[in-house]
Amino acid sequence: METVVSGIRSTGNLHLGNYYGAIQNFVKMQHEYNCFFFIADLHSLTTHPTPDNLHSNVKSVLVEYLAAGIDPDKATIYVQSDVPEVAELYLYLNMNAYLGELERSTSFKDKVRAHPDNVNAGLLTYPVLMAADILIHRATKVPVGKDQEQHLEMARTFGNRFNRLYNHEYFPEPYAFNFSANLVKIPGLDGKGKMGKSEGEGNAIFLSDTPEAIRKKVMRAVTDSGPTTENQQKPDEIQNLFDLMRVVSTPDTIAHFDNLYNTMQIRYGDLKKQLAEDMIIATAPIRERINDIAGDAAYLSKVARHGAEKSRESASKTIREVREIIGFRNF
Repeated sequence: METVVSGIRSTGNLHLGNYYGAIQNFVKMQHEYNCFFFIADLHSLTTHPTPDNLHSNVKSVLVEYLAAGIDPDKATIYVQSDVPEVAELYLYLNMNAYLGELERSTSFKDKVRAHPDNVNAGLLTYPVLMAADILIHRATKVPVGKDQEQHLEMARTFGNRFNRLYNHEYFPEPYAFNFSANLVKIPGLDGKGKMGKSEGEGNAIFLSDTPEAIRKKVMRAVTDSGPTTENQQKPDEIQNLFDLMRVVSTPDTIAHFDNLYNTMQIRYGDLKKQLAEDMIIATAPIRERINDIAGDAAYLSKVARHGAEKSRESASKTIREVREIIGFRNF
């Protein structure tokens, strides 16, 4: 059975982009592949979270993984920092990662521009830690979006470089994988791109958001003054609202508002109200499970311990063999 690895950073609650873009695929994959789904708390240290925030965020992602349908009896769910072998492999891979290739990483350059006062070594070597996350389980399939393809290419580079350096075909090449025909890209409410926490909380609808919070966020979504000619092309901020509607609304609802737009009769307030209610309905089952699971500390502890044991069993085997290949020996 082929191995799949993927993770989500522990920087807060999961949103609709995570759910429709990744987690729904995770739920499908767990029945057919050997899946490792982790909570990337080591990655989140680049943003310097407080200890309380770090723990709270890890718990939120764990709860929402479970509420969204990932089954700890079918897939391995674990916290990245519970597997010290990841950090050890990260160290070994860093010894053969070069400054020039790391500085050319698109995500690193973006982070430097966005946060010039926090250009830390963790940001520079972020792709190496991602490679360690994948290679530690010798995964061949990684469900990622377009924005992560460069990191996956770098993971193949680091694995192949290790194989050449030590003349041992040990790490397989991991490739992007999507269980569905097309990756779903969920736009944000600001009309500027995909939904994400990094763009501000008002840009994202979180799985744990209350109905009141969803209504407020959607009603603040960016719009324009309305169409000026029939059947005109929708600007990005309006197209984003229709794209969101295609995820949570019925085809009849979408057709109704599309017709209103094309005939210049659209009232954005009505569209937003409908979109908010459809989002509330779509997220209601997950929100109810989140509330139930979040209060069950014993269950969460059991899931985390079980995941750590299963992931360490895989990771320790890799590290044991990697150390042997490199030449570490006990006297």
